[in-house]
Amino acid sequence: MIGTIASAAVVSVGALAWGAFERNSPLFGRVQRRLPGNDPVAALTFDDGPNPEATPAILDALGAEGVAATFFVLGRHADRWPAIVERTRAEGHVIGNHGYHHRKLVWRSPSYVRDDIMLGAAAIERAGAARPRLFRAPHGQRNPWVSPIARSAGQRTVGWTLGVWDTALPGPDVIAERVLRGTRPGSIVLLHDGDGYDPAGDRMQTARALPRLIRGLRDRGFSFVTLATP
Repeated sequence: MIGTIASAAVVSVGALAWGAFERNSPLFGRVQRRLPGNDPVAALTFDDGPNPEATPAILDALGAEGVAATFFVLGRHADRWPAIVERTRAEGHVIGNHGYHHRKLVWRSPSYVRDDIMLGAAAIERAGAARPRLFRAPHGQRNPWVSPIARSAGQRTVGWTLGVWDTALPGPDVIAERVLRGTRPGSIVLLHDGDGYDPAGDRMQTARALPRLIRGLRDRGFSFVTLATP
Protein backbone atom coordinates (compact mmCIF):
# COMPACT_ATOMS: atom_id res chain seq x y z
CA MET A 1 0.00 0.00 0.00
CA ILE A 2 2.72 2.44 0.96
CA GLY A 3 4.64 1.53 -2.18
CA THR A 4 1.57 2.20 -4.33
CA ILE A 5 1.03 5.60 -2.72
CA ALA A 6 4.69 6.49 -3.16
CA SER A 7 4.63 5.44 -6.81
CA ALA A 8 1.52 7.53 -7.42
CA ALA A 9 3.16 10.51 -5.76
CA VAL A 10 6.24 10.19 -7.95
CA VAL A 11 4.07 10.01 -11.06
CA SER A 12 2.09 13.05 -9.95
CA VAL A 13 5.21 15.10 -9.28
CA GLY A 14 6.64 14.08 -12.63
CA ALA A 15 3.46 15.09 -14.42
CA LEU A 16 3.39 18.47 -12.69
CA ALA A 17 7.04 19.10 -13.58
CA TRP A 18 6.32 18.18 -17.21
CA GLY A 19 3.40 20.60 -17.27
CA ALA A 20 5.44 23.38 -15.70
CA PHE A 21 8.77 23.13 -17.48
CA GLU A 22 8.00 21.55 -20.87
CA ARG A 23 7.24 24.56 -23.05
CA ASN A 24 4.66 22.77 -25.21
CA SER A 25 2.98 20.64 -22.55
CA PRO A 26 -0.84 20.77 -22.79
CA LEU A 27 -1.25 19.82 -19.11
CA PHE A 28 -1.79 23.42 -17.98
CA GLY A 29 -3.56 24.58 -21.14
CA ARG A 30 -3.21 24.36 -24.88
CA VAL A 31 -0.03 25.78 -26.42
CA GLN A 32 0.74 26.42 -30.07
CA ARG A 33 3.94 24.49 -30.74
CA ARG A 34 4.06 24.51 -34.55
CA LEU A 35 2.36 25.91 -37.62
CA PRO A 36 -0.63 24.05 -39.07
CA GLY A 37 -0.19 21.84 -42.11
CA ASN A 38 2.85 20.24 -43.68
CA ASP A 39 3.94 22.90 -46.15
CA PRO A 40 7.60 24.00 -46.09
CA VAL A 41 6.99 27.14 -44.07
CA ALA A 42 8.60 28.39 -40.89
CA ALA A 43 7.95 31.22 -38.45
CA LEU A 44 10.88 33.20 -37.06
CA THR A 45 10.11 34.49 -33.56
CA PHE A 46 12.17 36.76 -31.34
CA ASP A 47 11.95 37.09 -27.55
CA ASP A 48 13.03 39.61 -24.90
CA GLY A 49 13.32 42.77 -27.00
CA PRO A 50 13.41 45.48 -27.88
CA ASN A 51 17.14 46.01 -27.63
CA PRO A 52 18.73 49.31 -28.75
CA GLU A 53 21.34 47.66 -30.98
CA ALA A 54 20.14 44.20 -31.92
CA THR A 55 16.48 44.87 -32.69
CA PRO A 56 17.14 47.58 -35.31
CA ALA A 57 19.83 45.36 -36.89
CA ILE A 58 17.40 42.42 -36.96
CA LEU A 59 14.70 44.61 -38.48
CA ASP A 60 17.19 45.76 -41.13
CA ALA A 61 18.09 42.15 -41.96
CA LEU A 62 14.47 41.02 -42.12
CA GLY A 63 13.58 44.01 -44.29
CA ALA A 64 16.44 43.34 -46.69
CA GLU A 65 15.24 39.74 -47.12
CA GLY A 66 11.54 40.60 -47.27
CA VAL A 67 10.68 38.46 -44.23
CA ALA A 68 8.02 39.24 -41.64
CA ALA A 69 8.52 37.79 -38.15
CA THR A 70 6.84 37.66 -34.76
CA PHE A 71 8.34 39.55 -31.81
CA PHE A 72 7.43 38.66 -28.23
CA VAL A 73 8.12 41.99 -26.60
CA LEU A 74 9.06 42.45 -22.95
CA GLY A 75 7.00 45.24 -21.40
CA ARG A 76 9.73 46.93 -19.39
CA HIS A 77 11.93 47.07 -22.48
CA ALA A 78 9.03 48.45 -24.53
CA ASP A 79 8.68 51.23 -21.98
CA ARG A 80 12.38 52.00 -22.35
CA TRP A 81 12.52 51.90 -26.17
CA PRO A 82 8.99 52.50 -27.46
CA ALA A 83 10.17 53.84 -30.83
CA ILE A 84 11.68 50.44 -31.67
CA VAL A 85 8.36 48.74 -30.91
CA GLU A 86 6.62 51.25 -33.14
CA ARG A 87 9.12 50.61 -35.93
CA THR A 88 8.59 46.86 -35.57
CA ARG A 89 4.84 47.32 -35.93
CA ALA A 90 5.17 49.77 -38.81
CA GLU A 91 7.32 47.34 -40.79
CA GLY A 92 4.63 44.68 -40.72
CA HIS A 93 5.80 42.34 -37.99
CA VAL A 94 3.45 40.76 -35.47
CA ILE A 95 3.97 41.81 -31.85
CA GLY A 96 3.17 39.39 -29.04
CA ASN A 97 3.37 39.74 -25.27
CA HIS A 98 6.26 38.33 -23.22
CA GLY A 99 5.03 39.79 -19.95
CA TYR A 100 6.53 42.79 -18.21
CA HIS A 101 9.30 41.66 -15.84
CA HIS A 102 10.66 38.40 -17.35
CA ARG A 103 10.33 36.42 -14.15
CA LYS A 104 9.60 32.70 -14.21
CA LEU A 105 5.83 32.50 -13.86
CA VAL A 106 5.85 28.88 -12.74
CA TRP A 107 6.56 30.08 -9.17
CA ARG A 108 4.08 32.98 -9.16
CA SER A 109 0.57 33.49 -7.82
CA PRO A 110 -2.49 34.03 -10.04
CA SER A 111 -2.54 37.74 -9.14
CA TYR A 112 1.13 38.14 -10.06
CA VAL A 113 0.64 36.31 -13.36
CA ARG A 114 -2.34 38.46 -14.26
CA ASP A 115 -0.52 41.68 -13.40
CA ASP A 116 2.56 40.68 -15.40
CA ILE A 117 0.54 39.77 -18.49
CA MET A 118 -1.61 42.88 -18.32
CA LEU A 119 1.33 45.21 -17.62
CA GLY A 120 3.17 43.75 -20.60
CA ALA A 121 0.18 44.27 -22.88
CA ALA A 122 -0.29 47.84 -21.66
CA ALA A 123 3.37 48.69 -22.34
CA ILE A 124 3.06 47.36 -25.88
CA GLU A 125 0.01 49.53 -26.46
CA ARG A 126 1.74 52.58 -24.97
CA ALA A 127 4.53 52.05 -27.52
CA GLY A 128 2.02 52.36 -30.36
CA ALA A 129 1.29 48.73 -31.21
CA ALA A 130 -2.09 47.01 -31.11
CA ARG A 131 -3.18 45.07 -28.04
CA PRO A 132 -1.30 41.77 -28.35
CA ARG A 133 -3.20 38.59 -29.19
CA LEU A 134 -0.30 36.21 -28.53
CA PHE A 135 1.56 35.41 -25.32
CA ARG A 136 4.77 33.50 -24.66
CA ALA A 137 5.79 32.82 -21.07
CA PRO A 138 9.40 33.58 -20.07
CA HIS A 139 11.43 30.42 -20.65
CA GLY A 140 8.17 28.76 -21.71
CA GLN A 141 7.49 27.87 -18.08
CA ARG A 142 3.91 27.91 -16.82
CA ASN A 143 1.77 26.94 -13.88
CA PRO A 144 -1.92 25.96 -13.99
CA TRP A 145 -3.19 29.53 -14.27
CA VAL A 146 -0.81 31.13 -16.82
CA SER A 147 -2.54 30.01 -20.02
CA PRO A 148 -6.09 30.51 -18.69
CA ILE A 149 -5.23 34.05 -17.58
CA ALA A 150 -3.61 34.82 -20.94
CA ARG A 151 -6.67 33.41 -22.71
CA SER A 152 -8.98 35.55 -20.58
CA ALA A 153 -6.98 38.57 -21.80
CA GLY A 154 -7.49 37.50 -25.42
CA GLN A 155 -3.97 36.11 -25.88
CA ARG A 156 -3.15 32.66 -27.23
CA THR A 157 -0.20 30.95 -25.55
CA VAL A 158 2.65 30.11 -27.93
CA GLY A 159 5.60 27.78 -27.41
CA TRP A 160 8.16 26.86 -30.04
CA THR A 161 9.33 23.95 -32.14
CA LEU A 162 13.03 24.72 -32.37
CA GLY A 163 15.28 26.60 -29.98
CA VAL A 164 18.94 27.06 -30.93
CA TRP A 165 20.40 28.62 -27.76
CA ASP A 166 21.44 31.81 -29.48
CA THR A 167 21.48 33.39 -25.99
CA ALA A 168 24.68 31.42 -25.27
CA LEU A 169 26.44 33.48 -27.98
CA PRO A 170 27.92 30.51 -29.88
CA GLY A 171 28.66 32.66 -32.95
CA PRO A 172 26.55 33.68 -35.96
CA ASP A 173 27.60 30.68 -38.06
CA VAL A 174 26.65 28.24 -35.33
CA ILE A 175 23.29 29.91 -34.81
CA ALA A 176 22.55 29.78 -38.54
CA GLU A 177 23.68 26.16 -38.82
CA ARG A 178 21.49 25.08 -35.90
CA VAL A 179 18.47 26.70 -37.51
CA LEU A 180 19.23 25.16 -40.90
CA ARG A 181 19.80 21.74 -39.37
CA GLY A 182 16.75 21.74 -37.12
CA THR A 183 13.99 23.49 -39.06
CA ARG A 184 11.19 21.29 -40.40
CA PRO A 185 7.95 22.16 -42.20
CA GLY A 186 5.79 24.03 -39.71
CA SER A 187 8.60 24.95 -37.32
CA ILE A 188 8.25 27.88 -34.96
CA VAL A 189 11.86 28.97 -34.46
CA LEU A 190 12.87 30.65 -31.21
CA LEU A 191 15.51 33.40 -31.46
CA HIS A 192 16.23 36.44 -29.29
CA ASP A 193 16.52 40.13 -30.10
CA GLY A 194 17.00 41.07 -26.45
CA ASP A 195 18.10 39.84 -23.05
CA GLY A 196 15.39 39.28 -20.46
CA TYR A 197 17.70 40.27 -17.60
CA ASP A 198 20.12 42.80 -19.11
CA PRO A 199 18.31 45.49 -21.12
CA ALA A 200 21.42 46.15 -23.22
CA GLY A 201 22.59 42.51 -23.48
CA ASP A 202 24.43 41.50 -26.64
CA ARG A 203 22.23 39.87 -29.29
CA MET A 204 24.15 41.00 -32.36
CA GLN A 205 25.22 37.44 -33.17
CA THR A 206 21.57 36.63 -33.86
CA ALA A 207 21.28 39.66 -36.12
CA ARG A 208 24.39 38.63 -38.05
CA ALA A 209 23.12 35.06 -38.42
CA LEU A 210 19.85 36.06 -40.06
CA PRO A 211 20.92 36.57 -43.71
CA ARG A 212 22.59 33.16 -43.86
CA LEU A 213 19.79 31.25 -42.17
CA ILE A 214 17.05 32.97 -44.20
CA ARG A 215 18.79 32.35 -47.52
CA GLY A 216 19.69 28.82 -46.49
CA LEU A 217 16.11 27.94 -45.65
CA ARG A 218 14.89 29.52 -48.88
CA ASP A 219 17.39 27.42 -50.81
CA ARG A 220 15.68 24.40 -49.22
CA GLY A 221 12.27 25.54 -50.41
CA PHE A 222 11.06 27.26 -47.24
CA SER A 223 8.98 30.39 -47.03
CA PHE A 224 8.32 32.49 -43.93
CA VAL A 225 5.12 33.47 -42.14
CA THR A 226 4.17 35.27 -38.98
CA LEU A 227 2.09 33.64 -36.28
CA ALA A 228 -1.55 34.25 -37.10
CA THR A 229 -3.43 36.15 -34.43
CA PRO A 230 -6.79 34.79 -33.23
